[in-house]
Amino acid sequence: MVHRSTLSISSASDETWQEKVESVEKPLSVKPLLIGSLVVDPPLLQAPMAGFTNYAYRQIVRDYGGVGLQATEMVNARGFVWLDEHESEHPDRLWGVRDEARPLAVQIWDNEPETMAKVGRRLVDEYQVSVVDINFGCPVRQVTQKAHSGSYLLSQPERMHAIISQLVSACAPTPVTAKIRLGCTRKTANASLVARVVEEAGAAALTVHGRTAEDYFKGNADWEQIAQLKDHLRNIPLIGNGDIDSPEKVVHAFRHYRVDGVMIARAALGRPWLFAQAAAALRGEPIPAEPSLADQKSCMLRHYDLVVERFGVQKGTHLMRKFACCYAQGKHGARHFRTHVAHAEGPAEFHRVVEEHFPRDVT
Repeated sequence: MVHRSTLSISSASDETWQEKVESVEKPLSVKPLLIGSLVVDPPLLQAPMAGFTNYAYRQIVRDYGGVGLQATEMVNARGFVWLDEHESEHPDRLWGVRDEARPLAVQIWDNEPETMAKVGRRLVDEYQVSVVDINFGCPVRQVTQKAHSGSYLLSQPERMHAIISQLVSACAPTPVTAKIRLGCTRKTANASLVARVVEEAGAAALTVHGRTAEDYFKGNADWEQIAQLKDHLRNIPLIGNGDIDSPEKVVHAFRHYRVDGVMIARAALGRPWLFAQAAAALRGEPIPAEPSLADQKSCMLRHYDLVVERFGVQKGTHLMRKFACCYAQGKHGARHFRTHVAHAEGPAEFHRVVEEHFPRDVT
């Protein structure tokens, strides 16, 4: 059972986190992460996030460096099959996958083993992906209650086993991994059982987000619970995820929670240079400073150009509004900027809003 009071990345508040975080000047002996035969070095992974981790974002992250393995947005396997059968273009969430640098993981979701296996094989054969990841962690109602997928399947370990084992067979020798949460609810947390099921079914790695589906993103991730899962895995690596928003927290996670890899998610949406900072910290090198605000604006505008190039001016500008808000988050004047950028309709207006209203300093 996972109680609300324990749901914390360090079983403590952020203030205690800062007190407990050790100096990053002393290098850690952090080994490269092995996912099957794939070497992930540094062992820093970019989380798959629906609506965000598209090709444009991945390119921006790659420009800064420091990420060992990137991932696409999660792809609906059933939707992929439907598009294929109707001779339509494959999902936008696979934009750029064929041609971009490797290693690269594609995350898929559904609850039918045969469908998942079919799509996994296509991803291996046609897209030559490095890893096929299964989403067993999404808590969104449309995925869980309506589609009986994502974190809903944590309550059905037998179904999880069938999905994983069939996908492993279909994708071999490309490794298959799984991403889970601690359970559906705090009262029914069963991550230790699920971890064993994942390994027994043949997955090459397990990523754990330190919250339950019931929590969504409320409270703090429980890294103590993540660390305990190491005792339930025999041979596959454990990757921790949740609330990692600084290089110091990356170092702390490796130093204290027995993880083999760390996955960074929301904190890097507006700070794609976070991976490079974390990689330097793991090497015991000085952590690169945050880019100047001028450089951050330039980064955001390059991001905008990539999105518009793919989706056109109108759709691209609309999609970029939420990314722009991520870049402004945590800065003085972020709310004012969000108000203006939410109405931008094209390149000229978007550039004007960025120039006139992007925050000028950090709170």
